[in-house]
Amino acid sequence: MANSKSTEELKQSLTEMQYYVTQQQGTEPPFSGRLLHNKSDGIYHCLVCDAPLFNAGTKYDSGCGWPSFYQPVSEDAIHYLKDFSHGMERIEIRCGNCNAHLGHVFPDGPQPTGERYCVNSASLSFSDGSSDERTKG
Repeated sequence: MANSKSTEELKQSLTEMQYYVTQQQGTEPPFSGRLLHNKSDGIYHCLVCDAPLFNAGTKYDSGCGWPSFYQPVSEDAIHYLKDFSHGMERIEIRCGNCNAHLGHVFPDGPQPTGERYCVNSASLSFSDGSSDERTKG
């Protein structure tokens, strides 16, 4: 679960916001992410390591300002950590492959899971399967 890129390589390959979110557990401003309103079919990947994280079919509009999903592509796709920052108790979600920060999961999502994976666009890339190109959040 280690990131194979050095800090310098990550700083060179990611924007300032992408680095802040994925490496420093930051949060992009609500309603600012490029992938928030994406409605295309495909797969959302980790921006850092390209691991698949969420199927587009599990994405929904929660109104929270960040892309929301009700389940990951697999049990191993996401790593969960308790987060006590900002005077709250939350569950942080990270990429199960490279440990990049993605966002948080909350128990107020739709069925069938009842979970809301609230994810920063800046931590994601998207592929509709028609080419090797990725849309970055």
